Amino acid sequence: MRQRDELMAALRAGAGDGKILIVGGGINGVGLLRDLAAQGVEAILVERQDFAAGTSSAPSRLIHGGLRYLETGEFSLVRESVEERNQLLLNAAHQVRPIPVWIPVFSWTGGALAAGLRFLKLKRDPGAKGALVVRFGLWIFDRFGDHLRSMPRHRAIAMPEARRRFPLLAPRVAAVLEYYDARISSPERLTMEVAADAEADCPGSMALTHMEVTGVEGDRVLLSDRIGGATLALRPRLVVNCAGAWIDGVDNCLGIPERLVGGTRGSHLVLDRPDLAAQLDDSMIYFETSDFRACLIYRLDGGKVILGTTDLRCDTADGARCTDEEIDYLFKVLEEVLPGAAPLRSDIIFTFCGVRPLPRTVSGATGAISRDHSLRAFEPDATRPFPVLTLVGGKWTTYRACAAQIADAVLSRIGVARRCTTLQMQIGGGRGLPRDTEGRGRVLRDISRRSGLPVAEAEVLLARYGMTALVIADALAGAPRPIPALPGYWEQEIAWLCRNERVERLDDLVLRRTLVAFEGLATEAGIAALGRIAAQTLGWSEARLSEELDHLAEVLDSRHRTRICLKELPRHDIRATASG
Repeated sequence: MRQRDELMAALRAGAGDGKILIVGGGINGVGLLRDLAAQGVEAILVERQDFAAGTSSAPSRLIHGGLRYLETGEFSLVRESVEERNQLLLNAAHQVRPIPVWIPVFSWTGGALAAGLRFLKLKRDPGAKGALVVRFGLWIFDRFGDHLRSMPRHRAIAMPEARRRFPLLAPRVAAVLEYYDARISSPERLTMEVAADAEADCPGSMALTHMEVTGVEGDRVLLSDRIGGATLALRPRLVVNCAGAWIDGVDNCLGIPERLVGGTRGSHLVLDRPDLAAQLDDSMIYFETSDFRACLIYRLDGGKVILGTTDLRCDTADGARCTDEEIDYLFKVLEEVLPGAAPLRSDIIFTFCGVRPLPRTVSGATGAISRDHSLRAFEPDATRPFPVLTLVGGKWTTYRACAAQIADAVLSRIGVARRCTTLQMQIGGGRGLPRDTEGRGRVLRDISRRSGLPVAEAEVLLARYGMTALVIADALAGAPRPIPALPGYWEQEIAWLCRNERVERLDDLVLRRTLVAFEGLATEAGIAALGRIAAQTLGWSEARLSEELDHLAEVLDSRHRTRICLKELPRHDIRATASG
């Protein structure tokens, strides 16, 4: 990716005038940038924080077919979700992988009548679902998954087998069903990779992070640079508001006072529980709670598990964080399905929270609010001479299809014909990734040869970056320098990320270009090492490094319940830490 200074200079010279302006650097905005770039349509994307710094970094880390949306009769959304999931397994195989899902149910026939009413959209609020209802839903789900099928159909698990596998399973579980979905290792990285692909495909397109829309002046949109403090203005042909849970605030800045979004907050916990991780192995448990919500737990690397999610109405996305009440709730519902799991607050190493940008409603269960997306058009008026298209809703799995639909609306307005589809375009490090064992082995040996790493450690790079690992292996140049406080990371690797992936702030690096904080590695020593490498690579002064450390400490504490004593870290001697 080009350096931010280059993009800022181009904007100041008028490079953004007459182009499409996309507001929001989450997956939907970035997906739209990618689709327009594929059509040769230049667009400018601005994001007030970093790529995927909002809701796009806070899903359950699943690329899922939306099984539970069958309950509310959203069949078209489920079909779209399953088909897009299957395509992402091919397009982003370095990040998106299959996961077996076990559904424990507490009765055989419970909820059949109410479920039928929900299927017919005669009843909205969710309710109990027995094994027969769930199996019927899975049968429909399997039919939708026939397109590009790469995973087994659902099956019933014999209860003796289920209890051998999960000794903690609640005695009242009557049946266990298994189906397959997919998980994503790092939604933050994949979002950034989609943006990089867009810029590479259409050099006139640009994605600028830490750039905020602040108002309209005549025919120009005013932008505030949150890094350098300057104000810029550009004259857009059309604005597309993809700011997710923040769309109302952006619309207000553009002179549109309507309230369209009514978000719900979803929180997750990352727990250090090797015992639960070992029992879960490669499967996820997807379970219904006593208040008829859907929650999940599955294993991460290194003895960690992820537990989520809540679904609470939330008036503002700013400052959203996982609360004590949500932790209590998640611990309680986990005990309902796995009594004796005994989660403790001391097990928590990281929390994350996102606000789903759902259509505004004033009543009813949050689980009944549609997860589908829609596009609202606001035509030019006396104070704003350009149209605004505002995306309401949207979900991670269907981002590509959503972006294609928005792109079609944009293309229609500017009179440009679509010239290709993004359906089969591979993403970032997934491009050219071998899917067979022999091909993967060749790539691993090549990474090992270039980097000087043993094949086992080359596997870490390949899993993290896909085919981009070959480029990073060249940066290691046969003499990798491991970071003692961050096992599995190397100094040259971090320096490469800083130089090539538009790292502007330390939290960009700690939370989104790497999974350091998510993996529970955000220790004082680890953060000190990353800070020194970033400062040396990006030319930060001692004062700037100190500012970045303070900002990171505040973000980790306020948003992720991760408290580290950064005040004691050395904030000097940033010389020659990460060359190469």
